[in-house]
Amino acid sequence: MQVGSPSPAGQPLPYRPPPRPASPWPVVAAVFVGAWTVAVTVGTQTGGWVTDQVLLGFGRDRAGWLWPVLGLTTVVLVGTPALLLALLPRSAPVRATGRVWLAAVLTLAVFTLLRIVPLVHHEAYLAALAAVAALATFTATWWARRSAVPGDAAAPADTAPATVAPATVAGPVDADAVASPADVVDGPNPAGRRFRRPGPVPLLAVAAGLALLLPWAWLGALGGLLETVLALLAAAAIGRLAATLLDATFWSRFAVGRPPRPARLVLVGGLVAGVALLLLAAGTGQSGAQLPALLTLPPAGFTLAALWAATWRSTADPAGAARAGRTATGWLVGLGVLGPLAFTDPEEISLLLVGTRDVPFWVAAAAGAGLAVAVVVAVGYGVWLARQSARTPSRRLAAITALVLLVTFGVVDAGPGQPGLYGERLLVVLREQADLTGLPAGVPGRAGRDARATEVYRRLVDTAERSQSDLRRDLRRLGLDPVSYYLVNAVEVDGGPVARAWLARRPEVDRVLVSQRLRPLPAPAGQTRGTAPEPTGPEWNIRQLGADRVWSQLGVTGRGIVVGSSDSGVDGAHPALRGGFRGGDDSWYDPWNDTRSPTDKGGHGTHTVGSAVGRDGIGVAPDAQWVGCVNLDRNLGNPGHYLDCLQFMLAPFPPGGDPFTDGRTDRAPEVLTNSWGCPPVEGCDQRVLRPATAALDAAGIFVVAAAGNTGPWCGSIEDPPAQYPDVLTVGAVDAQRRVAEFSSRGPVAGGVVKPDVLAPGVEVVSAMPGGGYGVLDGTSMASPQVAGVVALMWSANPALVGDLARTRQILRDTATPAVPTYRSRNRADACGGPANVTGAGQVDALAAVRAAQG
Repeated sequence: MQVGSPSPAGQPLPYRPPPRPASPWPVVAAVFVGAWTVAVTVGTQTGGWVTDQVLLGFGRDRAGWLWPVLGLTTVVLVGTPALLLALLPRSAPVRATGRVWLAAVLTLAVFTLLRIVPLVHHEAYLAALAAVAALATFTATWWARRSAVPGDAAAPADTAPATVAPATVAGPVDADAVASPADVVDGPNPAGRRFRRPGPVPLLAVAAGLALLLPWAWLGALGGLLETVLALLAAAAIGRLAATLLDATFWSRFAVGRPPRPARLVLVGGLVAGVALLLLAAGTGQSGAQLPALLTLPPAGFTLAALWAATWRSTADPAGAARAGRTATGWLVGLGVLGPLAFTDPEEISLLLVGTRDVPFWVAAAAGAGLAVAVVVAVGYGVWLARQSARTPSRRLAAITALVLLVTFGVVDAGPGQPGLYGERLLVVLREQADLTGLPAGVPGRAGRDARATEVYRRLVDTAERSQSDLRRDLRRLGLDPVSYYLVNAVEVDGGPVARAWLARRPEVDRVLVSQRLRPLPAPAGQTRGTAPEPTGPEWNIRQLGADRVWSQLGVTGRGIVVGSSDSGVDGAHPALRGGFRGGDDSWYDPWNDTRSPTDKGGHGTHTVGSAVGRDGIGVAPDAQWVGCVNLDRNLGNPGHYLDCLQFMLAPFPPGGDPFTDGRTDRAPEVLTNSWGCPPVEGCDQRVLRPATAALDAAGIFVVAAAGNTGPWCGSIEDPPAQYPDVLTVGAVDAQRRVAEFSSRGPVAGGVVKPDVLAPGVEVVSAMPGGGYGVLDGTSMASPQVAGVVALMWSANPALVGDLARTRQILRDTATPAVPTYRSRNRADACGGPANVTGAGQVDALAAVRAAQG
């Protein structure tokens, strides 16, 4: 019995044993490396974002080295096993797996370097991302061509690429789905050239990408015009890069049989592609914005596998198949990453907002919905296209599907979504600031204070009107919507990096800052309501300060003094606050939402005003009046709105009034409480509000500010306005008069001792929106109590109104000792001495009021 086939000479061929079965270990190794890659990537990306947020929570700057180090770590931990897979196994699919994972992790490492760009410069980051992705695509294309093996075609095969003829496809072929070539339709155009009409597979990819984008259209919101355009460019570049990495040669390694068996291609090839897409997603977006894509993009690998299987069935031309597959990959991946890039602001994906239904909540919801959509699309396409083995997808059906998804996207965005553009603005600070020297001393008390405030207001407005005129004219001509300020000689405008560069070169401009704008939410953020029982007498902090003895022994309750609050707002209907509102048309201002009566969407401002002037035992000066301004929305602010409120406190104006002409300095509150700070993430630098506090000081308005909650680190009082010398900075103590560990410490720039004084700030009970009461911790709670003490002092001695130096000295001289706390026993953690931890000590209301009377 002959073995083999006859040779040309008629002799039998020698016996060759059947090939030994391939070893399963390369496949096992690939599975292990894939799982390891997912774990390392998700761990480093999540850990990096959490580290950024912890540093932000403690008031520290972002670590510039963090993301480059994480990128290098990922290259070592993931790139090493991927390189071994690419070189050692004999299995072509395993080697292809290693190559694509290695390329993806190297791309991730380069992308993470871009995160050294500050969050406030999002446009610059997106432009850099688009450029780097385009460069990576060019590099990958060049390397593929350089490494190409002759005859390595873009078509499926058993062990190597080979052409799939249409005759191998069993069953009828849909004439509407196949052209010759598949995706090229001859037709006239103005140039007389041929044009391409999208084939069914790219159209199905567009439909799948739009489906992934739907949750973001519903729950997210776009930034500015330039930001949106750059996000589109970056997404397109990422999609093109994915199409280059996951090309026909890659997919052919997982396509077995003629025609290829869809099950293996979808399951195995899709899994490998999903890990590669995970690596690409990890590098796409600033810190926080990349996390949703880690969920939504990897399932698209299975969708791509199904689309590539359909591509090979729908064409007689391998080049046309490769072209259609690349187009499909670019559209699907590009639209998949567009959602997090364009519809979120990485500054708002913050743990500082996790306590409410704010941006982090809705980003998580969009990511969860996107994951569900991605899985449904992957399963649906895989099952449907696998069952299409007897026929190719219909172009007409694919076009209708894409059109329906596009219309649905528009309806969702315009309906339940947040249509429009919500970009950042720029704060242009001018070189010339008003000269406030040589102000007349005036008479003591309120009359002298009002006279000084009027002169300060006049000088500020005159300086701004004169120095801003040319700049405002040019800004209006360019349609940049300028808003002028006088308390700091500055103008806020629309614009991105180009406008910023142009403004920075103007001779009258000192510097240009980003004035952050919040993007709208699909539903109002949750309002914090208190759960504490209604007070039955003076709270512990009131008693510790001695304010209750001021009322009972001296008969002083703050009558005749007005305290101004710039915060999240005030619930004007609260029983403890309703009677203290000054009223009139110039006692409330909301530059964020333009409300016309005191309201508070957050709760923070209601609590702080209650600690200053609230009745029923929660406030230090219960008969003082209050006025309010909203400078925080959802616990975030910007330099423009901080200035809006400080200007309103110097010269209140009626609704719709012009701050430059309608300000009423005689209606300015005597004392301001400020339980906020403006960190760099909101657009402030160290100097931006310095002219504002100097002007308020010159006008005789007493400014109290919270030290911040970034202790126990030394030098942690660093956000305006707490570090300024003309602001009374307040730290926090507990019921045992121990400095709270969270209370920020000095020294500040120049070695100035801060904080100035302390007040209770741990477990403080005060008013909350809706008529209830709540317990909060923070120097935010301590600051308004000191403002209340100043109100008591000035109520007891009206001649002291406006005498800021004497008032500060009394507060320091009458303060009682407090117990300092330190981060450790290390002498370096002593902050240069106890004064930078405790200041002059805890305020003593009774002693201070007696000294004021004397």
